[in-house]
Amino acid sequence: MANVHLRFYAELQDCLPATRNGHRPGGFDHTFSGQVSVKDMVESLGVPHTEVDLILANGDSVDFSYRVRDGDRISVYPRFESIDVEPILRVRPRPLPEFRFVLDVHLGKLASFLRLLGLDSLYRSDFADESLARLSSAERRILLTRDRGLLKRSQVIYGYWIRETNPRLQLIEVVRRFGLWDKLEPFGRCLRCNGEIESIPGDEVASRLLPRTREHYRDFRWCPKCERVYWKGSHHDRMQGFLEEVVASAQPGRSFRGNSPDGQ
Repeated sequence: MANVHLRFYAELQDCLPATRNGHRPGGFDHTFSGQVSVKDMVESLGVPHTEVDLILANGDSVDFSYRVRDGDRISVYPRFESIDVEPILRVRPRPLPEFRFVLDVHLGKLASFLRLLGLDSLYRSDFADESLARLSSAERRILLTRDRGLLKRSQVIYGYWIRETNPRLQLIEVVRRFGLWDKLEPFGRCLRCNGEIESIPGDEVASRLLPRTREHYRDFRWCPKCERVYWKGSHHDRMQGFLEEVVASAQPGRSFRGNSPDGQ
């Protein structure tokens, strides 16, 4: 048997079993046998590789393939918010050119909220784990899930384990985690299918509207993908207020304005 000393920093401790989490600020010893990669060791303790930004072995930056040796001292770090460690990184994948998400079947409300903010968010209530992993890899999407096991699949390169259980708090968590304040285009996506919505003359959709809607509203938008029609209706203040709250909670002092639609 061999022995290694491990230390997980900041929110990575959330992933550790209760016997490891928070009881030893300086880290803990871990025994193992055979040839073990640092990726397999970290994930065996409950931390998905997608949560890790930097691994130091005896003070040197290493990648996930590093073979752990007897007596090693391993430090595992999450994403750095205020320190530039780019020159020594070995495990972080290339940054994505844009933030696009795919969500597992338990995050339907969060998917709707992300679309409300204009963020490209794939979701279906019948997505299998294999499909989620494949979509995340093939389309270079960030996989959002409450299932840490799903993030441990080697096919998943970009992913994040959602800590919160309340959908509103989940939305704040995602906006804050990925620094999305300047990426938001509220009411730019269809809440039903995730398609981008566009302006459309009222006379082109008049036959699909109720008489009172035709009478009281003039500005309409629609989703060419699923043909759902939107307009700025009675829910405007409530939806606008909700989004203002979310952004303010994720980044104090930040706010935005949008044209909130109702829809059919």
